[in-house]
Order: sequence, then structure tokens, then C-alpha cells
Amino acid sequence: MGQTHDDWDAHWTEYADSAEKNPSQKYRRQLTFQALGLEAASGPVKLLDIGSGQGDWAREARARYPQARILGLELSQAGVDIACKKVPGATFLRCNLLAPEKPAGNFAGWATHAVCSEVLEHVDNPRQLLINARDYMAPGCQLIVTVPGGPMSAFEKHIGHRQHFTPAKLRTLLEESGFAVEWTTGAGFPFFNLYKCAGYLRGERLIEDVRKGGGGQPASSLALAAMSVFDVLFHCNIRSSPWGWQMIGKARPQ
Repeated sequence: MGQTHDDWDAHWTEYADSAEKNPSQKYRRQLTFQALGLEAASGPVKLLDIGSGQGDWAREARARYPQARILGLELSQAGVDIACKKVPGATFLRCNLLAPEKPAGNFAGWATHAVCSEVLEHVDNPRQLLINARDYMAPGCQLIVTVPGGPMSAFEKHIGHRQHFTPAKLRTLLEESGFAVEWTTGAGFPFFNLYKCAGYLRGERLIEDVRKGGGGQPASSLALAAMSVFDVLFHCNIRSSPWGWQMIGKARPQ
């Protein structure tokens, strides 16, 4: 999801392949599924993916929980089109959650579980986005939010990050948006932090690196090797740590 001056159709057309290969994306998905605890769900599961992008989270959700119903909301039509091909049977809607729109179809109060992963840092008014997304959630719906922490890299600025968070800042945002917060924490120490540091050191050259890794162009063998190494190292991250640069929180609508 983004603002009108962010070209998210171009973003997902250009960066979808690179995002899919990024080990940090896989790591965040693991964090969200651990936090949701869907194995213990007592009834039918209806999953809401807020800012569903090109559908990678929804695809893994379908593989893990084939009986769950899945709804993705995404500002970009290009993202919706890619996601529909990746996850047959799920529903993806083009939706601007910063606009005063009521939920489409029968989706008001629909979701039993929701995820908003790496979305809020891209918008000028994340509080309004969460307030509008709340209309899609049933009473007691579990919401898992991930947002970046730590310093902002040149690439993150390039793709439209407005701000980064701390656990306290994420908690305040959720509470001001009408959610009862169970917890917020940092995650990913030390290897996720190290992975991000590599991006900071690469500077603006990372923008071109990522662009070359998308659009069907092969990533360099060195880049692929590095991603494979970090994919393994991420299993050794501390799940909850004040030093982690991956923020995550769990809340419910009030």
C-alpha cells in the first residue's frame, strides 16, 4: 500500500522477483506464522493479508493451511494480478485503505486472523490505514504487524519508506488506531541486523543490484550465495530481542 505519488504498479513489475528471493521476506513470514499460532485455531480460519503485494505471504499461508480462506488487499493492480496467478482460490482486491471506503462484498467483519507485514512504513498516515483495515476484522481477530526498525538504507528510501519503528512506537500506533496490544518486540538479532548492515554499506548500488535481480534478469552468483547463507543464519536469530531491527507486534481490535 502507498501514497498516490508511489508507483506501486511499477514497483511490483520491477521488484517482484527480487522480493520473492529475499531471505528477509521468508524470515518475516516465519515470524508472522509463529505469532498467529493458527494450529490452535478453534474454528474456521479467515486470513486477511493487508497490503498483500505480489502474494508471497498468501502463497505460503495456502501451503501451510490449505483449508483457510484468504483475502488480500493491495493498492497496486499489478500486485493483485501477480498474486491471483500465484494463489488460485484466494481472493485479492485492489483497495486503497487510506480512502474512506467500506469493505467490498461480504468482507465487513470477516477476518479471524490478519497480517500487515512491511506496509505501515510506506504510508504517511499508518493510523488511518489500520483504522480502515479494522472494518474487515471480526471481533477478537488476531492482528500481526511487522515493520522495519534500525537505520534506513538508501534502497529503503528509494522504495518509499517514510519511517522506521521501535517496539514502543509500534505499540503507540496500534493503540491510537483502536487496537488492544498484547505485545510488541524487536526480532532478528544478530543475523537479520547483519543482513541489513550489508544493505547500508552497499548504499545506492543496492538499488541497481535489486533491479537486476528482477524482471527476469538473473541475480549474480555472489548475491545468490549470500542470500543462501543468510537464509540459514536467520534460523539462529533471537526471536525476541531489544536489539533486533525487525519489529513485530500482536494486537486485537477493541
